[in-house]
Amino acid sequence: MPDSGTNSGPDLLLTLQPGNGIALRVQLETALRDGVRTGRLAAGQRLPASRVLAADLGVSRRLVVDAYTQLAAEGYLHTRTGSGTTVSLVEPSAAPPADPPAERRPPRWDLRPGTPDLAHFPRRAWRRAWLAALTAAANDDFGYPDTAGHPHLRTVLAAYLTRVRGVAATPETVLVCGGVTQGLDLLCHGMRRAGASTVALEDPGLPHRAPIIVRAGLRPRPIPVDADGLIVDALPERGIDAVLITPAHQFPTGAVLAPQRREALVAWAARTGAVIVEDDYDGEFRFDRRAIGSLQGRAPGSVVYLGSTSKTLGPGLRLGWLVGPAPLIEQLVVHKFLTDHGSATLEQLALAELIGNGGYDRHIRQSRARYKNTRAALETAIARHRLPLLLPGIPAGLQTMATLPDTCDADLFRDRAEAVGVAFDSVTRYQHTPHRTHSVVLGYGNIGTNGIDQAAGQLAELFATEFAG
Repeated sequence: MPDSGTNSGPDLLLTLQPGNGIALRVQLETALRDGVRTGRLAAGQRLPASRVLAADLGVSRRLVVDAYTQLAAEGYLHTRTGSGTTVSLVEPSAAPPADPPAERRPPRWDLRPGTPDLAHFPRRAWRRAWLAALTAAANDDFGYPDTAGHPHLRTVLAAYLTRVRGVAATPETVLVCGGVTQGLDLLCHGMRRAGASTVALEDPGLPHRAPIIVRAGLRPRPIPVDADGLIVDALPERGIDAVLITPAHQFPTGAVLAPQRREALVAWAARTGAVIVEDDYDGEFRFDRRAIGSLQGRAPGSVVYLGSTSKTLGPGLRLGWLVGPAPLIEQLVVHKFLTDHGSATLEQLALAELIGNGGYDRHIRQSRARYKNTRAALETAIARHRLPLLLPGIPAGLQTMATLPDTCDADLFRDRAEAVGVAFDSVTRYQHTPHRTHSVVLGYGNIGTNGIDQAAGQLAELFATEFAG
């Protein structure tokens, strides 16, 4: 007998149709056989005991036993007295698997921007912080989370952002979210509900921001940038409800919003009633001097501040924050509740512990030194291999824009480089209206100094063979 019935086994969804002209045993055998062939019943999976499956299907136990016996004889099932019935590890009648779709090979040298040094994620410090948070968590912390964020993390974040980034923050003005993407999405939907229609943003600028704005029912309005950041004089006096900006380190140009433009932007917001949305995506990583303070600290009534751990720790954590006037936060909390019911509590408490015990500051200092070295290695490699690239912008962040000779098209250079194993972006990816450019964006956050030198050598060879003259 295929199984003794002493172990009921897992539930199994099968449907038989009495009266359709096909014997119930044949229907059962066919359903089980097809389940094995398609992989719905995985090799090694235990099936329900015959008496249990018979009761579930409303048939006799003998019918199930006979079906199990037949499929065991065909090699689909394996039976052992006292151990039940399992799907055979060998699937003799299964059709040969189709060839998997061709996967795009990862580049040998990855200079694409936007990713921090994932190999140096502080695993030990995070584990200690997470375990400490788990041990100290109250029973109520395992209930539904506070939609605005755990009060302890909001308190810790407010103090940290005030101390390190010059943000004017209190626990009541902090909203914890799933990264800047969710924070911006919540804010855009909130502005749309309040009657906003248009959001200005930098051109070129960070990708995926315009689609978030459009998804909320708003219209993006590109504003050009130059060596001093956003051209504030290009902002119209009417028709703009908000402007999204990266003042500490503009992406991708690397420009810092000049002091006079910071003041002009704040004055423009005061005149027009528009909101300034400050995306501080890598403001902690300035190499030549102390990082510039947040714009929000200058005008907390006009600026909403966005930040996250995506560049400082890793984007996989999905931890971010939004700082704004308390009435705005209260409105956004209502929408966030309907979106996700709040962010995961243990991760919030672990971050609060990491910040509180000094581990977060230590990790950022170590990361800043490491990125400074890799940025210097990039400059050295460009010089050593005589690459005709100029690096504008300040030494900061995880990437730099690089300007090619006027005769070299950035998109063509990117495509040729990818063919020889070097990946990076053309600035056209970040233009709202793509047009021919001579600039590319080189990321150095997630590649070592040796890899940078090898990539530079490969690019130098590419220049010599395809772009010289």
